Amino acid sequence: MAFRQAASKWRAASPSWWSRSPNSAIWLGIALLFSTWFRSTATAALAALALWLVFTIFWPMLSPIVANILAPVDLLNPMTALTQYNLQHDLMQISPATLYAEMLTGILHPSTWELELLFRSQLQGALVGSPLSLGQSLLIVWPDFSGLVAGIVVVFTLAYVSFQRQEGRA
Repeated sequence: MAFRQAASKWRAASPSWWSRSPNSAIWLGIALLFSTWFRSTATAALAALALWLVFTIFWPMLSPIVANILAPVDLLNPMTALTQYNLQHDLMQISPATLYAEMLTGILHPSTWELELLFRSQLQGALVGSPLSLGQSLLIVWPDFSGLVAGIVVVFTLAYVSFQRQEGRA
C-alpha cells in the first residue's frame, strides 16, 4: 500500500519520463560516439559536455548572428526580413534542444497553432483561442519529432560503425 502511494506521488511530482526520453537518447548517443572516438574517458566526457553547452546555451545566441551574416535585412525590401527569420529558424532546428522544446510546446500547450511564423491571412476562418486536439498537436510537432528520431538514429549508427572499426583492428 505504501509503495503504491509513493509511486503515485512520484509520478505526479515528476514530468512524464517518456517526454524526456528523446532528448536524453540523443545526448546518450553523442556520449557513446565520443567514447568510441576518443581514447580518454575524460576527453570524451568533456567533448560531450562542450557540445551540449554549445547546442543548449550558445546556439540560440549564435544562430541569429549567422542568419544576419548569411541573409542581411534590406530596409527597402520587407521580404528579406522574412527570409532572415526563416533562415534563423532553420539554423535553430540543428539543435536537439530546440527540436525538443518545440515538440513539447506543441504537445503540452494545445492552443499552439504553428511552431513557425504565422500570418493573419493564414488564420482566416480559424477559431482563434480554441485548443487543438491531441491529433492535431501531434501533426504540428511531427517534423520536429521525426528530425529528433533521425538524429538519434544517425548518432547511434555512427557510434556503432566507429566501435566496429576499432574492434576490427584489435
